[in-house]
Amino acid sequence: MNTPAARILEALPQTQCTRCGYPDCAGYAQAIASGEAGIHQCPPGGAEGVQRLSRLTGQPAQPIDPRFGTEGPRALAVIDEAWCIGCTLCLDACPTDAILGIHKRMHTVIEAHCTGCELCIPACPVDCISLEVATPGRSGWQAWSQAEADHARARYEAHRTRHAKKPSPRSAAASDVPADTMNPSERKRAIVDAALARARAAAASKAKDRKTP
Repeated sequence: MNTPAARILEALPQTQCTRCGYPDCAGYAQAIASGEAGIHQCPPGGAEGVQRLSRLTGQPAQPIDPRFGTEGPRALAVIDEAWCIGCTLCLDACPTDAILGIHKRMHTVIEAHCTGCELCIPACPVDCISLEVATPGRSGWQAWSQAEADHARARYEAHRTRHAKKPSPRSAAASDVPADTMNPSERKRAIVDAALARARAAAASKAKDRKTP
């Protein structure tokens, strides 16, 4: 990354939320440095974030473009344990590996690692993930800190390195679902159906055990 883009990247909150229209904060930083993107496309950074970018680029500060969202309190992802089917799709979606869990087991969010990026929400096939306000009354950089941004960036880089080493993009969590030719919607449906089938089988087995003298 060239020097101007590197300085811009350091001024971003590192939530990796993609709301700016780019795949990550580094992509957005490169786009700003090359003149392809404006400095008002990062809702998590808010007004203070725009001011930071304005000082670095010389571009005039302006309000966050509503096409990319609005500034607001930092959110925290919360998983409803009663509904989680252990599909692990959210694990791959989380840019900072803030979700802990294994295949067919309930998952949970590690609060200290969650950036509130919201990327796990559309990944969940059973809609068991919701967002809670983590910083009521505080938004943008008032709801975040440089230390938290640095932590999120380090975890994202580790996440990218780990996923780059994976032999296949196909999730091991869905290895019992023949989804090679499925589109994302079909794949989610297949995972849910497989989970429900396992639940029904487990319930039937327990009922049979209870009837056995």
